[in-house]
Amino acid sequence: MDKAFEDEFIPPMTSIKSGNSVEITADLICHTIQIVNICMVGNPHRPDPWFLVDAGMPHSAPDIIALAEQRFGSRRPRAILLTHGHFDHVGAIVELIEHWDVPVYAHELELPYLTGKADYPPGDPQVAGGMVSDLSPWFPNHGIRLQGQVKALPTDGSVPHFPEWRVIHTPGHTPGHISLFRKRDRSLIVGDAFVTVKQESLYKVMLQIKEISGPPKYFTTDWQAAKESVKRLAALAPAVAITGHGIPMDGAELTQALDQLVTEFDRIALPEQGRYVH
Repeated sequence: MDKAFEDEFIPPMTSIKSGNSVEITADLICHTIQIVNICMVGNPHRPDPWFLVDAGMPHSAPDIIALAEQRFGSRRPRAILLTHGHFDHVGAIVELIEHWDVPVYAHELELPYLTGKADYPPGDPQVAGGMVSDLSPWFPNHGIRLQGQVKALPTDGSVPHFPEWRVIHTPGHTPGHISLFRKRDRSLIVGDAFVTVKQESLYKVMLQIKEISGPPKYFTTDWQAAKESVKRLAALAPAVAITGHGIPMDGAELTQALDQLVTEFDRIALPEQGRYVH
């Protein structure tokens, strides 16, 4: 990690719990809502626009709005970007749109699940790994109906209104899954392309035991695409990675963990069995 980036870092990222925020840089925070992370991107000390990445768990809109007002005052976000449409990443999206009246962006391949045209495949308990996997068939997998409120991201990888950020298409967990990357400081917002906790295990999720893992196994349907997506992200040599689940990783720990995930993907990430494992 270069010195300029280190100087922007606030204290070491050692633990994260529901309701807590970790300030990665002056304009990037990770906030945990129950079992999932959202990001707010923008400097609260400048009048620049800011954007929200993902919309957390159901019924979390009041908490997200309160955090936004604490950080940005009356400034609403310029946009909301969705890494994908699983229930734990879009839980408060309808309420947030009603409150802020801002555009929502997602990859074009994710739009069917965000406009009520398609449902996600159900969770797969056959991947084993813990109680979360066992319970996954009961997790909501239906699409939501944002209709004209959601727009497709530009196909050139740009992020509307935020030229420093780039969209990285990282399918596998879902067809239109995306990650976001800023080259200036090599900040990576991963979504669920990989995570830093064994999301299948309720025990490890509750204790937030940090370890590199692939995308959550019980909802991932294309493992070859997921593997290629991890390779694509590792090639960016990120300095810090904020994942959809787990504690942010940075520096040498992140580099070594990603290298290991790339070289040992089949052992670390790929389930031994499952309805989506081919």
